[in-house]
Amino acid sequence: MNVDPSPLPPRGRGRKVWSGTRHVVAYGMPPLGWRDLYHHALTVSWPVFFLSLAVMFLVINGLFASLYMLGTAPIANLAPGGFSGAFFFSVETLATVGYGDMHPQTVYAHLVATFEIFIGMSGIALATGLVFARFSRPRAKFLFARSAIIRPLNGRMTLMVRVANARQNVIAEARAKLRLMRVEGTREGYTLRKIHDLALVRSEHPVFLLGWNLMHVIDETSPLSGDTAESLAACDAQLLITIEGSDETTSQVMQARYTWAHDDIHWSHRYVDLIHEEDGVAHIDYTRFHDIEPVGDDADTGVPGATAPDTAPSCDTPAPVATAASAASTSTGATAATAATAATAATAATAATAATAAGAGGAATAAGTHHESGPHA
Repeated sequence: MNVDPSPLPPRGRGRKVWSGTRHVVAYGMPPLGWRDLYHHALTVSWPVFFLSLAVMFLVINGLFASLYMLGTAPIANLAPGGFSGAFFFSVETLATVGYGDMHPQTVYAHLVATFEIFIGMSGIALATGLVFARFSRPRAKFLFARSAIIRPLNGRMTLMVRVANARQNVIAEARAKLRLMRVEGTREGYTLRKIHDLALVRSEHPVFLLGWNLMHVIDETSPLSGDTAESLAACDAQLLITIEGSDETTSQVMQARYTWAHDDIHWSHRYVDLIHEEDGVAHIDYTRFHDIEPVGDDADTGVPGATAPDTAPSCDTPAPVATAASAASTSTGATAATAATAATAATAATAATAATAAGAGGAATAAGTHHESGPHA
């Protein structure tokens, strides 16, 4: 995305959106309002949800109480009199309680009560469905380590992230995807945020019950190849992980995601061990789940790529690509060098062959002379 250095002032009211790492205010989107009421009902907090139901309940009963008051003595045995009595009668009608003391006594009151009962039954059905939908929504309880680490492992620099199943139930056939997001530039000066897939050593877990260490090897094919902490900060790099799997208890698909900013990636560190055994029983201490510790200087490990490169990759412009002229020049130079080498080798081979042939001919002539002179002798 290209950022205009002098943008126009936004028009209208903005909408705040959480991107996973920061808030973004979006302008110009069409207002959804009542068209997306179901989504709002599912995403608001429980206190706001029940408060909204209570407000709607009071507003609806207040409206119907006003309608009852428009009639002439519409309710028999109205107590207390006036608007308060009509309001309580509306509450009883909307909830289909039917105490029997107060009841409609005019055609107008019966029509209003009929309409209110229809609204009440529909409202109860909708509210029940919303409560059930909110309770039955699948919510994964995955715990992500607050820090990602990069360390030597098996002779290669490896990016590691740690995840745990806080609910500690079986998530069958869990699948994970790790991605790198960073700001990159083009030769035309266009800036955009690109997403790179990071291949995992193992992207699936058959039984995700306790914990999972996900690893990405930083080799020549990795998007992180040659990067340093400074280059990731310059590119505003982020790591995004998505994990999903089937909950064995509810048979629902669980999904969770987490984002690490560039300053959450710690180089030359390792995760603290959580498991220890006592009397043959394994114990896991999740109180140290987020703890990390240094593993030493990478320069002393002898791991290829462990030390910082002389020139870190730039986020502003991509690496230059050889032009046709330079490629042709290189090809011509290589061809000339190859031809010279071949000519030299051919000359040396010819000389050697000639010398060998001359030696062999001389030996053959001497042998022949001796052979021919033998009989004559």
